[in-house]
Amino acid sequence: MYVAVKGGEKAIENAHAWLAEERRGDPGVAELSLAQIREQLSLAVNRVMAEGSLYDPDLAALAIKQARGDLIEAIFLIRAYRTTLPRFGYSTPVDTGGMACDRRISATFKDAPGGQVLGPTFDYTHRLLDFKLAADGAVPAAPTAALRHEPTPHITEFLKDEGLIQDEPASDEPPGDLTREPMEFPADRPLRLQALTRGDEGFVLGMAYSTQRGYARNHAFVGELRIGTVAVEMEIPELGFAIEIGEIALTECETVNQFKGSKTEPPQFTRGYGLVFGQSERKAIAMALVDRALRWEELGEDDLGAPAQDQEFVLSHADNIQATGFLEHIKLPHYVDFQSELELVRKLRREAEGRLEPREAAE
Repeated sequence: MYVAVKGGEKAIENAHAWLAEERRGDPGVAELSLAQIREQLSLAVNRVMAEGSLYDPDLAALAIKQARGDLIEAIFLIRAYRTTLPRFGYSTPVDTGGMACDRRISATFKDAPGGQVLGPTFDYTHRLLDFKLAADGAVPAAPTAALRHEPTPHITEFLKDEGLIQDEPASDEPPGDLTREPMEFPADRPLRLQALTRGDEGFVLGMAYSTQRGYARNHAFVGELRIGTVAVEMEIPELGFAIEIGEIALTECETVNQFKGSKTEPPQFTRGYGLVFGQSERKAIAMALVDRALRWEELGEDDLGAPAQDQEFVLSHADNIQATGFLEHIKLPHYVDFQSELELVRKLRREAEGRLEPREAAE
């Protein structure tokens, strides 16, 4: 246990008050509303929802405001709140083939069936500060894409029809739930995907980048990247069928990877897969790259010893809440531990200098 410091309770209360004052900032500046955060900082909101494993833009906006913009702290708040919610059941798997796409691109087919929609993206913008935004000017309305409300088939299905990409048969066995049971190794692919979608974006990005630099020989093409809304359905026992209970925004990425074949599989393309709440395309692409690297064993490939191929390394370090807790606990009081270490170092120094007392030398 930590030893209570005299006056500690009052100091903590003062720290809370100071934090609230710093969070508010200059009272002369209008306070941020949750609606402003939700609508104008939507990519931050999406990250908090994805890594917090809770789809609720309003709560994510509240967490960002409470955390003063520290997204990992906001994710921590959402995770903690999520544990208080009752579990009513499980939804049926969402049909991303029926997604109403706001953005849909492919790096493998120029004339993709169904067309390509660039959508709201930074890809084609200049990385220059836009000082017009500082003037609070009006923003012209964007044209509505024709594809927006039309279901669109997956591009990889066309490769599948030709037998050129590995088939991914559906499993009748329900996947494990990482939010209810701790991770065990080796983890199957559904659990790995759950861990990656909840994982820290920066860490997953770093792992994905390592595969592109040669660690795991994972040369991938973006077969398809899509962002849009899908319906969420749930089986109602009293009715005997599923009903739609709402819709959510998702980013989905399927990568197409080279595969020379193995003793059991012919030469063909294989897939990596990423699925994330909201518009989070960097995370979805990175997730797909790491997912593919982690599949080396089931595909009969060689273990190159690459970090991204080691599921225990990747999955045990991807969670930023676990990492933050373990890292930040060292700034809390460790007086007893340190005094013990301090006395040991003093004793070793005296021993090295030949100045030990008889009683100490006998110990």
